[in-house]
Amino acid sequence: MTQLSVNINKVATIRNARGGNIPDVVQVAVDCEKFGAQGITVHPRPDERHVRYEDVRNLRGKLAVELNIEGNPTSQFMRLAIEVKPNQVTLVPDDAHAITSDSGWDTITHQVFLRDMVKSLKQSGIRTSIFIGAEPRFIEAAAKTGTDRIELYTGPYAHDYPKNRETAVYPFREAAKLAQSLGLEINAGHDLSLENLRFLIDQIPFINEVSIGHALISDALYFGLEKTIQMYLGELRMKNEE
Repeated sequence: MTQLSVNINKVATIRNARGGNIPDVVQVAVDCEKFGAQGITVHPRPDERHVRYEDVRNLRGKLAVELNIEGNPTSQFMRLAIEVKPNQVTLVPDDAHAITSDSGWDTITHQVFLRDMVKSLKQSGIRTSIFIGAEPRFIEAAAKTGTDRIELYTGPYAHDYPKNRETAVYPFREAAKLAQSLGLEINAGHDLSLENLRFLIDQIPFINEVSIGHALISDALYFGLEKTIQMYLGELRMKNEE
């Protein structure tokens, strides 16, 4: 079954808006695990506007489920990742001032850089994933970096889903097939929700992991965190049980 990794950045955003330690980011991560999440994702940015570098350090050793650290592989980020040694690091080409991740890597232009980053992480025993769009040429180039996985940037899928879900999913289904044929495992993330998640998994059942934050934490305001995680897991399990 596709695994659910809960991105807790928005929890940190709420905490930072007021100061102090309410809500407690580490405790929320532990609770997400208790409620059924199969992974926790954090995305520290240089300005620490949500998850802070110290939050990532504080999570070390607190979880039995997988910890995925994602972000732009600056020297500071790479030092943190190698220090904490999470289960997975996802390399994301964030602009320092971007509100959220809005594109995948150009793995052709940045081929040498990404190869070096992947090598460094794998030498520390960390599984690597590269955040990427659905363009075949970039997926083919990603395979040459030595990465274990790619994470498909599903923002365009989510945007187009209400208009025509078949058209929306087509490039991602083809991209995932290509990646699989090249020996890559596949993750997916960005703007996935209770509305569009199941169809994506129906069409690409071999996705290893989805990382979901904004929609899940927003739903939790209405349904509660435990129930919301179970609702998302239900969307993933339904395909597996058919």
